[in-house]
Amino acid sequence: MAVVVNVWIARTVRDDGPTPVDYTSFVEQVRSGNVESVRIDGLTLEADLRREVVLPVGAAEATRSIEAARPEFAADDVLDVLVADGVPVTDAGDGDGGGWPFTVLVTFGPAVLIVLGALWLLRRAGGGAAGFTGFGRSRATRYERPGQRVTFADVAGVDEAKEELREIVDVLREPERYRSVGARAPRGVLLLGPPGTGKTLLARAVAGEADVPFFSQSASEFIEMIVGVGASRVRDLFDRAKAEAPSIVFIDELDAIGRTRGGFAGLGGVDEREQTLNQILTEMDGFDPNQGVIVLAATNRPDVLDPALLRAGRFDRRVALNAPDHAGRLAILGVHARHVPLAAGFDMADVASLTPGMVGADLANLVNEAALSAARAGRGAVGRDDFLAALERILLGAERRITIPEHERRRTAYHEAGHALAGMLQEGADPVRKVSIIPRGRSLGVTYQSPSGDQYSVGERYLQGRIIGALAGRAAEHLVFGEATTGAEADLELATALARSMVGRWGMSPVVGPVAVLSADDPSPVGLPMDGTSEAMRNLVDEEVRRIVVESLGRARDLLAEHRGRLDDLAAALLERETLDEDDARRVAGLAPVAQRDARRGLGSSG
Repeated sequence: MAVVVNVWIARTVRDDGPTPVDYTSFVEQVRSGNVESVRIDGLTLEADLRREVVLPVGAAEATRSIEAARPEFAADDVLDVLVADGVPVTDAGDGDGGGWPFTVLVTFGPAVLIVLGALWLLRRAGGGAAGFTGFGRSRATRYERPGQRVTFADVAGVDEAKEELREIVDVLREPERYRSVGARAPRGVLLLGPPGTGKTLLARAVAGEADVPFFSQSASEFIEMIVGVGASRVRDLFDRAKAEAPSIVFIDELDAIGRTRGGFAGLGGVDEREQTLNQILTEMDGFDPNQGVIVLAATNRPDVLDPALLRAGRFDRRVALNAPDHAGRLAILGVHARHVPLAAGFDMADVASLTPGMVGADLANLVNEAALSAARAGRGAVGRDDFLAALERILLGAERRITIPEHERRRTAYHEAGHALAGMLQEGADPVRKVSIIPRGRSLGVTYQSPSGDQYSVGERYLQGRIIGALAGRAAEHLVFGEATTGAEADLELATALARSMVGRWGMSPVVGPVAVLSADDPSPVGLPMDGTSEAMRNLVDEEVRRIVVESLGRARDLLAEHRGRLDDLAAALLERETLDEDDARRVAGLAPVAQRDARRGLGSSG
């Protein structure tokens, strides 16, 4: 870089100098008496002229300063002519070109500027006056209590986790009460759970409840390209925490640096992530029990964490956060709707019943979308219709305003009617909440089904019913139009994924048997085989998956053919009204309303 800059400056300086000419032209100017002064630098002659000339001939501009290289074999009387005419002749080194200071500046100046610029950037990145050592400073944020703070009252649906963390706060507030009976505070608490279940919110609530310093930092902020910086930042963070003990350190997304060691070979065999993890292990294991520093960490990938992190003495407690049940969802909705005006007579329990599987972040988004829906409609209070519209927008996507040809609308109506009818007739299927042929997201139509209550374990019959329901749309197209379309792509993916999990993960195939063949940690719909699985077993899994899907498609076709009249009625109603809710769909299909159906099954009202 410095060399390039030097060359550029040298060329820039050179561009302002004399005009190069051939030696013959130079001699002609001397003999014609047009030379005012001459500077000599070795074999290079520079001359200032008395009047402007155009050299070389045909040049665009005239010049009054020229230079030429004198050939070594030249034996002329140029010098004698110059002396005779009284022209001053000087050595170029004694001229006004700047001398050695100018030469040093041009040669070393750019390099010095680059070094100074790099130092300035390093000081800014490292925290001002810290200079190079600033790179090793922790970027943790110290929580300050004044202002709007989060407490346990702002966290709902995770009562067991709150109780675990309340004890941590109590230990920090009254350490002597626990120390008097020989108890010590846990050194680390690991918060486990899927994204959105409230791990970070719980940590913020601990900060709001505890009267102790709270340092928060994301695990990814420890890592830099410079080797050793992560470990230095860990040391700095824990030094700050120990200096203000009792205190709490919170590390978010711990799996960013806590993955099992040995799988990350960095440059030169040194891995910055492993060094950072090693430093965390050392700091946690080296605590004096009386120092009063507790580490909270959150992750949604506990399966990839290094075993050394999870052993007793480091993260002594593991607090699991899962998707809330009905009561938990109702409490979470109540927390997020505290500042939302609700319509008179509206019961939030209805919304909680329609949102199984949703976590805290989803429910917070649902409340906000419902409020936005009410605001768009100009209503002063949020009601059931707003929540249903928000739920559709989140789960099904926003409506697309496109014009669909009539023959495609009819095909879509039969496709969705097939899904809905199979869902209403198939034993064990989730209730059909809404059927629509209004394009949403990537789909031309949707059939929304959700269970009546929370499910923690499902049976083989239920899974088979879901596969049949997923394939019923294609079965309806075959039955009515005699051909398949691309509209069943997502249905085929769902059916294949369920069948593959039944065969390879849950041992629900009599051919494969009660063995686990596919990895449960693989998030893809295909499912990767576990280590040591033979090629023959993989082929057997593929054959069983195909058998289940083909048989389910046949059963769906038979079911719809048996109830063809109901299928036609549902499709006609969809073409006329575009959207049917649960009661309307059952009424069109000639089935009992929701209340009678649930009473007959002994379930009671779903609301």
